[in-house]
Amino acid sequence: MSSQRKSAKKMKTDGVLLKLREAASELGVSFPTIKQWIYKKKIRSMKTAGGHHRIPQAEVDRLLFRTRGKTEPERQLVIRRVSGRNQLVGRVDSVRISGLMAEIKISIGGQQITSIITATSAREMQLKPGQTAAALIKATEVMILRVS
Repeated sequence: MSSQRKSAKKMKTDGVLLKLREAASELGVSFPTIKQWIYKKKIRSMKTAGGHHRIPQAEVDRLLFRTRGKTEPERQLVIRRVSGRNQLVGRVDSVRISGLMAEIKISIGGQQITSIITATSAREMQLKPGQTAAALIKATEVMILRVS
């Protein structure tokens, strides 16, 4: 059995095979880009009996994070795009990590917001006092208290 047939047989066991347009859509690239990636062997594909390329879902998953920005700052900007609109930007006052959790205090317009997040998240974001950060408020209720 030729190496190409072995490779095609292995890909069939990898799971779902996507049409090029489907793979391009998932990766956020154009159809011609996917074709170029195939020719340059940047992405694995197999040919159907009719000569059409198919891309394993595992290949799309492997490349997915790379297409969301060419540089680290670009990827970080993409990560921040969320559906919530209640984002309040301020300065990190303190970061207190204890065990699995972290307490983050952010000053926003003279007020302080405290958030409890995982210690892993705080470390991944490399949060430190003095940095600019945004608090994302997501709630199903808003309570009002009259201040005299």
